[in-house]
Amino acid sequence: MSISTPGGPERRPTLVSTGKKPAAGRPAPDAKAGSGKPTGSPRAGGKGPRKPVTPVKVSQGRAWGPIALFVAVGVLAAGIIGYGAWASFQGSKPWDKKANAIDGIVNIRKTDKTSLDYESHKSGPLTYKYSPPVGGVHNAAWQNCMGDVYDAPIASEHAVHSLEHGAVWITYRPDLPKDQVDKLAGKVRGVEKMLMSPYEGLDKPISLQAWGYQLKVDNADDKRIDEFIKDLRVNASVEGPTALCNQGVTATGTTPRELQQQPPTQ
Repeated sequence: MSISTPGGPERRPTLVSTGKKPAAGRPAPDAKAGSGKPTGSPRAGGKGPRKPVTPVKVSQGRAWGPIALFVAVGVLAAGIIGYGAWASFQGSKPWDKKANAIDGIVNIRKTDKTSLDYESHKSGPLTYKYSPPVGGVHNAAWQNCMGDVYDAPIASEHAVHSLEHGAVWITYRPDLPKDQVDKLAGKVRGVEKMLMSPYEGLDKPISLQAWGYQLKVDNADDKRIDEFIKDLRVNASVEGPTALCNQGVTATGTTPRELQQQPPTQ
């Protein structure tokens, strides 16, 4: 009895030999020993063996050096910008606000304004509440304040008139060391609206006066001296920046000029 397959006469399967398959772990028969070449199957299309896959490098962490540098530059830039803004703000503040910020300054315009009041010039010696005086009634003549450095006391009645014109009057104890006196003179000499003289009885070695303001310090190296001059010279003037400082009294002596010029009594 014969068995037939569906669809027609009996067919035998056709076998195609593909060659002997190499055992696991052994090279193919056509590979040359010691050639070192890969023995993988050729690519489809006959283009040769596959190229080895390049391994992918894995980052081992962030590069903190450049990041730190970038942050440092950013902080520095922010600091420069911030300081510039602060300096601009400080420079735009009114002069009296800057003066009031000086450590140790006494603002008599605020604490004792009435002591600065006067109606007209008065002749002769006058009495002052503060020593050295910082304003109030005074003689008609002012002390020359074109950067004058006086080596002897001057009349307060004239010096106060100079303060009214916007001058800064630096006074010091007569026993202040010469090198300290020279440093003060260097801040005064040749500078308009500045004058300087020794003054008896100071409770501090050095005292600075502008109209309605006073600052007392221990030595000529105190940085507040420059701040006082910068903020109050001219600005503290009662009569405006055009008030004269030349053509004033240049004589020394604590007696007002009009009494000095009077002939001796018989």
